[in-house]
Amino acid sequence: MGNREWGNETAVTQFIFLGFGNIPQLQILLFLLFLIIYIVTLAGNILIVVLVVADQHLHTPMYFFLGNLSCLEICYASTILPRMLAGPLTISVSGCIAQFYFASFFAATECYLLAVMSYDRYLAICKPLHYATLMNGRFCCQLAAGSWINGCLAIAIITCLMLQLHFCGPNEIDHFFCESTQIINLCCTDTYLIELVITILVVLFTLPPFALTVVSYVCIISTILTIPSTTGRQKTFSTCSSHLIVVTVFYGTLMIVYLLPKTNTLRDLNKVFSVFYTILTPMTNPFIYSLRNKKVMEALRKIVCKCADFIRIPN
Repeated sequence: MGNREWGNETAVTQFIFLGFGNIPQLQILLFLLFLIIYIVTLAGNILIVVLVVADQHLHTPMYFFLGNLSCLEICYASTILPRMLAGPLTISVSGCIAQFYFASFFAATECYLLAVMSYDRYLAICKPLHYATLMNGRFCCQLAAGSWINGCLAIAIITCLMLQLHFCGPNEIDHFFCESTQIINLCCTDTYLIELVITILVVLFTLPPFALTVVSYVCIISTILTIPSTTGRQKTFSTCSSHLIVVTVFYGTLMIVYLLPKTNTLRDLNKVFSVFYTILTPMTNPFIYSLRNKKVMEALRKIVCKCADFIRIPN
Protein backbone atom coordinates (compact mmCIF):
# COMPACT_ATOMS: atom_id res chain seq x y z
CA MET A 1 0.00 0.00 0.00
CA GLY A 2 1.37 3.42 -0.90
CA ASN A 3 3.38 2.02 -3.85
CA ARG A 4 2.72 1.45 -7.55
CA GLU A 5 4.73 0.04 -10.43
CA TRP A 6 6.89 2.58 -12.30
CA GLY A 7 9.07 1.06 -15.03
CA ASN A 8 10.85 -1.88 -13.44
CA GLU A 9 10.65 -0.38 -9.97
CA THR A 10 7.95 0.25 -7.41
CA ALA A 11 7.06 3.93 -7.28
CA VAL A 12 6.30 5.44 -3.89
CA THR A 13 2.92 7.18 -3.68
CA GLN A 14 2.97 8.01 0.03
CA PHE A 15 5.50 9.26 2.53
CA ILE A 16 5.63 8.52 6.25
CA PHE A 17 6.63 11.24 8.71
CA LEU A 18 8.90 9.97 11.46
CA GLY A 19 8.45 13.29 13.27
CA PHE A 20 9.27 12.90 16.94
CA GLY A 21 8.35 9.21 16.93
CA ASN A 22 11.69 8.29 18.50
CA ILE A 23 10.24 9.46 21.84
CA PRO A 24 6.89 7.58 21.94
CA GLN A 25 6.45 8.14 25.67
CA LEU A 26 6.02 11.87 25.01
CA GLN A 27 3.52 11.64 22.11
CA ILE A 28 0.47 12.74 24.15
CA LEU A 29 2.44 15.56 25.77
CA LEU A 30 3.75 16.72 22.38
CA PHE A 31 0.25 16.62 20.89
CA LEU A 32 -1.11 18.81 23.69
CA LEU A 33 1.89 21.14 23.47
CA PHE A 34 1.57 21.66 19.71
CA LEU A 35 -2.22 22.05 20.01
CA ILE A 36 -1.76 24.83 22.58
CA ILE A 37 0.93 26.45 20.42
CA TYR A 38 -1.38 26.42 17.38
CA ILE A 39 -4.31 27.93 19.30
CA VAL A 40 -2.08 30.63 20.82
CA THR A 41 -0.54 31.34 17.39
CA LEU A 42 -3.92 31.83 15.76
CA ALA A 43 -5.32 33.90 18.63
CA GLY A 44 -2.25 36.15 18.96
CA ASN A 45 -1.82 36.87 15.26
CA ILE A 46 -5.53 37.35 14.59
CA LEU A 47 -5.58 39.81 17.50
CA ILE A 48 -2.69 41.77 15.95
CA VAL A 49 -4.51 41.94 12.60
CA VAL A 50 -7.73 43.10 14.29
CA LEU A 51 -5.88 45.79 16.27
CA VAL A 52 -4.05 47.09 13.19
CA VAL A 53 -7.30 47.27 11.21
CA ALA A 54 -9.51 48.64 13.99
CA ASP A 55 -7.27 51.27 15.63
CA GLN A 56 -6.52 54.36 13.53
CA HIS A 57 -3.41 55.09 15.61
CA LEU A 58 -1.91 51.92 14.11
CA HIS A 59 -2.58 52.95 10.51
CA THR A 60 1.12 53.59 9.87
CA PRO A 61 3.69 51.77 7.68
CA MET A 62 5.25 49.96 10.65
CA TYR A 63 1.94 48.41 11.73
CA PHE A 64 0.80 47.82 8.16
CA PHE A 65 3.82 45.54 7.69
CA LEU A 66 3.22 44.00 11.12
CA GLY A 67 -0.33 43.15 10.03
CA ASN A 68 1.06 41.51 6.89
CA LEU A 69 3.52 39.53 9.01
CA SER A 70 0.73 38.33 11.31
CA CYS A 71 -1.38 37.20 8.32
CA LEU A 72 1.64 35.33 7.03
CA GLU A 73 2.30 33.66 10.41
CA ILE A 74 -1.31 32.44 10.55
CA CYS A 75 -0.90 30.83 7.11
CA TYR A 76 2.57 29.49 7.91
CA ALA A 77 1.50 27.77 11.12
CA SER A 78 -1.66 26.42 9.45
CA THR A 79 0.44 24.78 6.74
CA ILE A 80 2.35 22.63 9.23
CA LEU A 81 0.65 22.27 12.62
CA PRO A 82 -2.81 20.92 11.63
CA ARG A 83 -1.12 18.11 9.70
CA MET A 84 1.00 17.24 12.74
CA LEU A 85 -2.06 17.22 15.00
CA ALA A 86 -4.49 15.39 12.71
CA GLY A 87 -2.49 12.26 11.93
CA PRO A 88 -1.99 9.65 10.66
CA LEU A 89 1.63 10.45 9.91
CA THR A 90 1.33 9.62 6.22
CA ILE A 91 0.96 11.97 3.28
CA SER A 92 0.68 11.48 -0.47
CA VAL A 93 3.59 12.54 -2.67
CA SER A 94 1.51 15.31 -4.25
CA GLY A 95 0.27 16.41 -0.82
CA CYS A 96 3.85 16.49 0.46
CA ILE A 97 5.03 18.65 -2.45
CA ALA A 98 2.03 20.95 -1.91
CA GLN A 99 2.95 21.32 1.77
CA PHE A 100 6.56 21.99 0.79
CA TYR A 101 5.41 24.72 -1.62
CA PHE A 102 3.26 26.59 0.88
CA ALA A 103 5.68 26.22 3.80
CA SER A 104 8.60 27.42 1.65
CA PHE A 105 6.49 30.18 0.10
CA PHE A 106 5.61 31.60 3.51
CA ALA A 107 9.20 31.24 4.78
CA ALA A 108 10.58 33.05 1.71
CA THR A 109 7.93 35.77 2.01
CA GLU A 110 8.83 36.22 5.68
CA CYS A 111 12.46 36.85 4.67
CA TYR A 112 11.27 39.70 2.44
CA LEU A 113 8.78 41.11 4.94
CA LEU A 114 11.42 41.18 7.69
CA ALA A 115 13.76 43.00 5.29
CA VAL A 116 11.02 45.49 4.40
CA MET A 117 10.33 46.10 8.10
CA SER A 118 14.05 46.64 8.67
CA TYR A 119 14.11 49.17 5.83
CA ASP A 120 11.09 50.90 7.32
CA ARG A 121 12.86 51.25 10.68
CA TYR A 122 15.99 52.48 8.87
CA LEU A 123 14.05 55.28 7.18
CA ALA A 124 12.22 56.18 10.41
CA ILE A 125 15.42 56.44 12.46
CA CYS A 126 18.07 57.50 9.95
CA LYS A 127 15.91 59.63 7.60
CA PRO A 128 13.15 60.96 9.89
CA LEU A 129 12.56 64.18 7.92
CA HIS A 130 11.97 62.25 4.69
CA TYR A 131 10.17 59.26 6.23
CA ALA A 132 6.59 60.37 5.57
CA THR A 133 7.40 61.24 1.96
CA LEU A 134 9.40 58.12 1.17
CA MET A 135 7.24 55.58 3.01
CA ASN A 136 3.88 56.65 1.58
CA GLY A 137 0.83 54.42 1.28
CA ARG A 138 1.45 53.41 -2.32
CA PHE A 139 5.09 52.50 -1.66
CA CYS A 140 4.07 50.45 1.41
CA CYS A 141 1.60 48.45 -0.68
CA GLN A 142 4.23 47.88 -3.37
CA LEU A 143 6.76 46.63 -0.80
CA ALA A 144 4.24 44.29 0.81
CA ALA A 145 2.98 42.96 -2.53
CA GLY A 146 6.54 42.54 -3.78
CA SER A 147 7.37 40.44 -0.70
CA TRP A 148 4.49 38.04 -1.34
CA ILE A 149 5.10 37.86 -5.12
CA ASN A 150 8.86 37.23 -4.78
CA GLY A 151 8.25 34.46 -2.26
CA CYS A 152 5.68 32.89 -4.59
CA LEU A 153 7.87 33.02 -7.72
CA ALA A 154 11.00 31.62 -6.09
CA ILE A 155 9.27 28.54 -4.70
CA ALA A 156 7.06 27.98 -7.77
CA ILE A 157 10.14 27.30 -9.90
CA ILE A 158 11.49 24.76 -7.41
CA THR A 159 8.09 23.10 -7.04
CA CYS A 160 7.71 22.66 -10.81
CA LEU A 161 11.05 20.82 -10.88
CA MET A 162 10.11 18.78 -7.83
CA LEU A 163 6.95 17.57 -9.54
CA GLN A 164 9.17 15.93 -12.19
CA LEU A 165 10.96 13.77 -9.62
CA HIS A 166 10.23 10.07 -9.14
CA PHE A 167 10.31 8.25 -5.82
CA CYS A 168 10.86 4.51 -5.72
CA GLY A 169 12.99 3.86 -2.64
CA PRO A 170 12.50 4.50 1.07
CA ASN A 171 9.42 6.56 1.88
CA GLU A 172 10.25 7.74 5.41
CA ILE A 173 10.72 11.46 6.01
CA ASP A 174 12.80 12.05 9.14
CA HIS A 175 11.05 15.31 9.91
CA PHE A 176 7.66 16.69 10.98
CA PHE A 177 6.92 18.41 7.66
CA CYS A 178 7.90 18.10 3.98
CA GLU A 179 11.24 19.87 3.87
CA SER A 180 13.16 20.13 0.58
CA THR A 181 16.31 18.20 1.50
CA GLN A 182 14.22 15.38 2.98
CA ILE A 183 12.16 15.07 -0.22
CA ILE A 184 15.19 15.17 -2.50
CA ASN A 185 16.99 12.52 -0.41
CA LEU A 186 14.13 10.10 -1.17
CA CYS A 187 14.26 10.67 -4.93
CA CYS A 188 15.51 7.82 -7.14
CA THR A 189 16.30 9.98 -10.18
CA ASP A 190 19.12 12.44 -10.79
CA THR A 191 18.74 15.47 -8.52
CA TYR A 192 21.69 17.55 -9.75
CA LEU A 193 19.51 20.04 -11.65
CA ILE A 194 17.02 20.69 -8.86
CA GLU A 195 19.78 20.99 -6.25
CA LEU A 196 21.61 23.48 -8.48
CA VAL A 197 18.42 25.49 -9.07
CA ILE A 198 17.63 25.50 -5.34
CA THR A 199 21.12 26.77 -4.53
CA ILE A 200 20.91 29.54 -7.15
CA LEU A 201 17.41 30.61 -6.13
CA VAL A 202 18.27 30.58 -2.43
CA VAL A 203 21.19 32.91 -3.15
CA LEU A 204 19.15 35.18 -5.46
CA PHE A 205 15.98 35.36 -3.39
CA THR A 206 17.15 35.15 0.23
CA LEU A 207 20.60 36.75 0.26
CA PRO A 208 19.38 40.23 -0.89
CA PRO A 209 16.70 40.56 1.84
CA PHE A 210 19.14 39.25 4.44
CA ALA A 211 21.80 41.72 3.27
CA LEU A 212 19.25 44.56 3.33
CA THR A 213 18.28 43.61 6.88
CA VAL A 214 21.90 43.55 8.05
CA VAL A 215 22.80 46.84 6.34
CA SER A 216 19.65 48.51 7.72
CA TYR A 217 20.51 47.53 11.28
CA VAL A 218 24.16 48.54 10.91
CA CYS A 219 22.96 52.01 9.86
CA ILE A 220 20.33 52.08 12.61
CA ILE A 221 22.81 51.15 15.35
CA SER A 222 25.34 53.65 14.02
CA THR A 223 22.71 56.40 14.12
CA ILE A 224 21.57 55.43 17.62
CA LEU A 225 25.14 55.60 18.93
CA THR A 226 25.41 59.21 17.76
CA ILE A 227 22.49 60.28 19.97
CA PRO A 228 24.03 62.13 22.92
CA SER A 229 21.55 61.25 25.70
CA THR A 230 21.11 57.77 27.14
CA THR A 231 17.33 58.27 27.30
CA GLY A 232 17.24 59.23 23.63
CA ARG A 233 19.24 56.16 22.64
CA GLN A 234 16.99 53.86 24.66
CA LYS A 235 13.80 55.42 23.28
CA THR A 236 15.01 55.17 19.69
CA PHE A 237 16.28 51.63 20.06
CA SER A 238 12.96 50.55 21.63
CA THR A 239 11.20 51.27 18.30
CA CYS A 240 13.17 48.51 16.54
CA SER A 241 14.27 46.16 19.33
CA SER A 242 11.22 43.88 18.92
CA HIS A 243 11.87 43.47 15.22
CA LEU A 244 15.58 42.82 15.85
CA ILE A 245 14.69 39.96 18.23
CA VAL A 246 12.40 38.37 15.62
CA VAL A 247 15.00 38.74 12.86
CA THR A 248 17.73 37.21 15.03
CA VAL A 249 15.66 34.15 15.99
CA PHE A 250 14.29 33.57 12.47
CA TYR A 251 17.55 33.94 10.55
CA GLY A 252 19.64 32.36 13.28
CA THR A 253 17.72 29.08 13.25
CA LEU A 254 17.48 29.09 9.43
CA MET A 255 21.26 29.37 9.16
CA ILE A 256 21.83 26.59 11.68
CA VAL A 257 19.50 24.26 9.76
CA TYR A 258 20.59 25.03 6.19
CA LEU A 259 24.07 26.58 6.17
CA LEU A 260 26.14 24.90 8.86
CA PRO A 261 27.98 21.63 8.06
CA LYS A 262 25.78 18.57 8.47
CA THR A 263 27.56 16.95 11.40
CA ASN A 264 25.88 14.07 13.23
CA THR A 265 25.08 16.30 16.19
CA LEU A 266 23.51 19.06 14.07
CA ARG A 267 21.64 16.51 11.95
CA ASP A 268 19.98 15.17 15.10
CA LEU A 269 19.14 18.70 16.26
CA ASN A 270 17.78 19.92 12.90
CA LYS A 271 14.19 19.07 13.82
CA VAL A 272 14.52 20.95 17.09
CA PHE A 273 15.91 24.06 15.38
CA SER A 274 13.24 23.77 12.66
CA VAL A 275 10.59 24.00 15.40
CA PHE A 276 11.88 27.50 16.18
CA TYR A 277 11.39 29.08 12.75
CA THR A 278 8.31 27.09 11.68
CA ILE A 279 6.32 26.83 14.93
CA LEU A 280 7.68 28.95 17.79
CA THR A 281 8.42 32.14 15.80
CA PRO A 282 4.80 32.49 14.54
CA MET A 283 3.58 31.99 18.12
CA THR A 284 5.98 34.39 19.84
CA ASN A 285 5.89 37.25 17.30
CA PRO A 286 2.62 38.75 18.60
CA PHE A 287 3.97 38.73 22.17
CA ILE A 288 7.31 40.22 21.18
CA TYR A 289 5.68 43.03 19.20
CA SER A 290 2.83 43.73 21.62
CA LEU A 291 4.44 43.44 25.05
CA ARG A 292 7.28 45.74 24.01
CA ASN A 293 5.06 48.24 22.18
CA LYS A 294 3.02 50.89 24.01
CA LYS A 295 0.81 51.71 21.02
CA VAL A 296 -0.21 48.08 20.53
CA MET A 297 -0.90 47.66 24.26
CA GLU A 298 -2.96 50.87 24.27
CA ALA A 299 -4.96 49.67 21.25
CA LEU A 300 -5.52 46.34 23.02
CA ARG A 301 -6.71 48.14 26.16
CA LYS A 302 -9.22 50.14 24.10
CA ILE A 303 -10.57 47.01 22.42
CA VAL A 304 -10.92 45.23 25.77
CA CYS A 305 -12.75 48.22 27.27
CA LYS A 306 -15.13 48.43 24.29
CA CYS A 307 -15.86 44.71 24.52
CA ALA A 308 -16.44 44.98 28.27
CA ASP A 309 -18.85 47.88 27.76
CA PHE A 310 -20.68 45.96 25.05
CA ILE A 311 -21.26 42.79 27.07
CA ARG A 312 -21.95 44.55 30.39
CA ILE A 313 -25.50 43.91 31.51
CA PRO A 314 -27.39 47.15 32.29
CA ASN A 315 -28.55 47.59 35.85
